[in-house]
Amino acid sequence: MKLTVIGGGGVRSMFLAKSIAQKAKQLNIDELVFMDNNEEKLNIYGAMAKKVSSLLCEKLKFTLTTDPVSAVKNADYVITTIRVGGDDMRVRDERTALDLGLLGQETTGAAGLSFAMRSVSALADYCELIKKYANSGCKVFNFTNPAGVVSQTLRDMGYNFTYGICDAPSGMLHSFAKLYGADENEIRGEVYGLNHLSYFSSITINGREIMPELIENDKAYTDTDMRYFEKELLRRRKCVLNEYLYYFYYREKAVKNILSADKTRGEQICEINKKMTNALRQVDIENDFDKAFEIFEYWYGVRENNYMASETGVKRQKPWHFDIYQKNSGGYAGVALKFIEIEQSKKSDSMILCVPNGNAISGLKADDIVEITCDITPQGVFPHYFGEVDEQNLELIRRVKIYERLASKAIREKSKPCAVEALTLHPLVNSYSLAKELVEKYTELNKEYIGEWK
Repeated sequence: MKLTVIGGGGVRSMFLAKSIAQKAKQLNIDELVFMDNNEEKLNIYGAMAKKVSSLLCEKLKFTLTTDPVSAVKNADYVITTIRVGGDDMRVRDERTALDLGLLGQETTGAAGLSFAMRSVSALADYCELIKKYANSGCKVFNFTNPAGVVSQTLRDMGYNFTYGICDAPSGMLHSFAKLYGADENEIRGEVYGLNHLSYFSSITINGREIMPELIENDKAYTDTDMRYFEKELLRRRKCVLNEYLYYFYYREKAVKNILSADKTRGEQICEINKKMTNALRQVDIENDFDKAFEIFEYWYGVRENNYMASETGVKRQKPWHFDIYQKNSGGYAGVALKFIEIEQSKKSDSMILCVPNGNAISGLKADDIVEITCDITPQGVFPHYFGEVDEQNLELIRRVKIYERLASKAIREKSKPCAVEALTLHPLVNSYSLAKELVEKYTELNKEYIGEWK
């Protein structure tokens, strides 16, 4: 079986390679291809990923390439994780919004529209190649941000073999399992909402409901990503919140913290990645992998320990470390691999994905892409039925979903008026005048990638 990663020159490539190589034999993956159009980064981070793969599964055929056709030819599964325009464009996306006093976060904030403008057309080109050259039934797991808008738009364009994936919900569940001293496979969560805007209605360990006591557990607010919320908020919502809901429930604090920080998250990452890449350029990765690994671990540790720190004022306390050989959940690769594992088993199991709503959440349309717990079965993917959900949660979900629908239409039709409507309704913009100004700035900023919009 062949698995392809488009965006294999990213700084997280080693994590992908580790997760895939650890499960390659179990999942019958005998060919792995990392493709990227940035040859230098592919030869650095892709090469490090290839080395990790060889240490874990020597028999796995691992290829690096800049050719998308050979990458997807005869592929059975594809993971897409691309950043069109690189880190520099993320910085400009976020600063453009912040200059207007708006949250510039690249997935939940206004900057997400700009990122999606660039991402969708590139992903659509890859999807066309996959339709033409990949094996029949090939599935695409998209991790490219903003996953909500991107997943909605790709499905609206007819690419029904695409699934949005995110490791935020599963990552929170795994942190709760650790808090309780349980195995990651023993914890389950019932999740509904949108990507980076989802709610846990139930969390169980070996079938025992723990969510009410988890909300009251003080350690959960120090040792997990519940740290971004006040206990009283979760008590009132009667559920656990996806960490990215911080930006909606603490909007003014997030903007204030970012504006008062030395650097935005995007600027931090851009600076860290450039320093790391410059240092790795000086290393012969094939013959001195230990040195390359030391450099990577240092700089990625700086990046990881500052996760959401500018926005929340809260830093992670535990030093970051990457153990090549330690078994773990595998991040977003782990989400894709779990799908593959269930599908290969010919049995049924559940996991969290971005898929069409159907009738799962009352008040949303059937073709709305939602982030939700699904049953993966030999007959297909079926979201769990939630029906009527908390009206306050639904109100926020519906508002952002309308934004995502309009953003999808704007991108597909290259329509400025539609983009203005989208941002006007976005809860973190909520202004026609600001939306108009942002759309003008973003269409000009992205002209090289998206051409002229009307």
